[in-house]
Amino acid sequence: MYYTILGEGRPVRLFVAGLHGNEWKDTSDILEDMEAPKIGSLVIIPMVSKGNYISTLDDNYFTDWGKEIIATIEELKPEVYIELHSYSAENKEKLTDPERINKIGVPAFSILDNDVLLGSVAPYIRREYFPMDALCLTFEIQKENPNSKDYAARFIRRMKDCNSKDDFIEFMLKRYPKQARKAIENFKRFYGIQDDEFLIL
Repeated sequence: MYYTILGEGRPVRLFVAGLHGNEWKDTSDILEDMEAPKIGSLVIIPMVSKGNYISTLDDNYFTDWGKEIIATIEELKPEVYIELHSYSAENKEKLTDPERINKIGVPAFSILDNDVLLGSVAPYIRREYFPMDALCLTFEIQKENPNSKDYAARFIRRMKDCNSKDDFIEFMLKRYPKQARKAIENFKRFYGIQDDEFLIL
């Protein structure tokens, strides 16, 4: 079986790591150590590929390396989808650059504690395979930074009991209000939502 299911029923959360290159060295074991959520199911794919690095921003990624991710999404229809990546310290400025949206078409990552970064998933998979009210996130761990990995692991364990986008927003607004507001604004921009419309992430 390509994935492992912990727990049963809905909501379904899908957590994915080891998406490209050697990222699996920093991320796969975090998912392998996960336990079942209190309510619903957690589906884990700890290793997608040990192959060459192909960006998930490239639409071809999900028709090649990531086709099993798409197959799992279509089969299980998760309400929560999380990708776990890793990055080199020298790329932090590029990933968090406020002009990233204008340079490559995706918003900048927000910085959480211990250099863990929070952002959206690739627009292609978000738009094509998830309803608007699904929660889709990317977490980036800083390579060769044990504190970053430890914090990300604890955060991901918290996320396994996240039941919906609203649950996540409530948690983030308390713990990281600035980053939460930025994520909401990025989502509104992505879907062209006006200020007086229903706000969702």
